[in-house]
Amino acid sequence: MAVRTFGPDAATCEVLTFREGFLSAMAHDLLLRVGAFELAVDPEAPSVSARLDAGSLRVVTALRDGRPLPGALRPADVREIEATIAGTVLRAAQFPEIRFASSAVSRAGDGYDVRGALSLCGATSELSVPVRREGNRLRAEVAIHQPTFGIRPYAAMLGTLRVRPDVIVRVSVPAEGL
Repeated sequence: MAVRTFGPDAATCEVLTFREGFLSAMAHDLLLRVGAFELAVDPEAPSVSARLDAGSLRVVTALRDGRPLPGALRPADVREIEATIAGTVLRAAQFPEIRFASSAVSRAGDGYDVRGALSLCGATSELSVPVRREGNRLRAEVAIHQPTFGIRPYAAMLGTLRVRPDVIVRVSVPAEGL
């Protein structure tokens, strides 16, 4: 069986951010989607690798208590958020690519445990990513602690409004043949 490669046409990579701080009630949690990436899975090795364009994160929606809030953000807000993520948070001009390379893939129930190295903003750290089967998809969800990668979580209004240090990354790919 050959290496299977997925991009945004068949797979999704989403990032959830959460607000905190004294003025957090004025803000929203966010659902972001990575617009440009390539995820390669070799079922025979087994191995997983991924390359993501750090400048391609786009706002999907604001969230409140995990529910989408359509229309909560003006187009100007969305542009500002996306520019801040690319320019200030991820420093995409300096670190244009986010990479993941597995070091071990093992069966775990009807899914997998994938261990490997995530390289983000010039720093690399080991991760363990649980992958579970849901119908005809394989889904992974992992918390990323931004300071581990030298990322200072976004803050405004003298720190009274902040993004939590941990963001959630979700990936979904077709399960067929894996």
